[in-house]
Amino acid sequence: MVHYFARRILIGIFTLGLITLVIYGLIRNMPGDPLALAALGALDAGQQVSSVHYEAMRKEMGLDRHWMVGYFQWLSGLLQGDLGNSLVGDRMAVTAIIAPRIGPTLLLSMTSLVLAYLLSIPLGLYCGVRSGTWQERTLTTLLYMLYSLPSFVAALYFLILFSVRLDWLPLSGMRSSDEVYGRLSAPGKAWDILRHLVLPVACSTYASLAYYVRFIRSNLQEVIRQDYIRTARAKGLSERAVVLKHAFRNTLIPLVTLFGLTLTALLSGSVILEQIFGWPGIGRLFLDRIYQRDYPVIMGLVLLFSLLVLAGNLLADLLYALVDPRISYS
Repeated sequence: MVHYFARRILIGIFTLGLITLVIYGLIRNMPGDPLALAALGALDAGQQVSSVHYEAMRKEMGLDRHWMVGYFQWLSGLLQGDLGNSLVGDRMAVTAIIAPRIGPTLLLSMTSLVLAYLLSIPLGLYCGVRSGTWQERTLTTLLYMLYSLPSFVAALYFLILFSVRLDWLPLSGMRSSDEVYGRLSAPGKAWDILRHLVLPVACSTYASLAYYVRFIRSNLQEVIRQDYIRTARAKGLSERAVVLKHAFRNTLIPLVTLFGLTLTALLSGSVILEQIFGWPGIGRLFLDRIYQRDYPVIMGLVLLFSLLVLAGNLLADLLYALVDPRISYS
């Protein structure tokens, strides 16, 4: 088992290096750079930017060097635990920019993920057991309709209905203005955040809910056709015991794989939904920094996402052995 995980870690390090190299090359070769965009903004404001000052700033930011040199400088800083500083605004440290965004993204994604699993498992079991009935067909049709509706389209409809016309829920953001939020008690602050959370969670949950229910249903239908399920029924076990103790346990392996792959979504967030709802998460930060060509922050986020993908795959392998005793890494 030690050799297996050592091999996986070495492969992961190589994969991580390859991903960061390719991404750094792509973003450095995109049209424009942070300094050019700032210069265009200054020209729009009627200000002049001297060529001497412009070239001095390019040299200070390291934009005058080849992108391969810039990558190895970034990699050298990473090995020393330094992700560098932002190239826009007040040049804050990358970690100081990313860290405050992790909490809001985790709040949104964890709430959505837990809600999706809590709803999809019983619904998936119900559809698998009642396959062919009108109740199952009706529910499956509704789920297909949900799955085919893009979440950003649903987000716009939800905003128009619940925020603009009915005025039941806030339009955007994670909380009310600082002035209003500061006057609230602790329960009032929690309620305020919850009201802002409802629409993003609803849009983030319904698509994944439809997918998970279909996933569990199809796997359960495959399992209940196996010989050992017929044997369990022949022994006189109740249908509840057959489904929960025998059939469902054997559907956990593909479900575990799916759970491991969703680990990335916990911190990467939904770029489009966070932008629509003005949610101050990592997905929105990623999109904003791409627009600004803020290379250090983009690379810090790419590194975070890549680590989560590799960790999710490794976690799925670990969970395999827990749900299926036949799997061993020794």
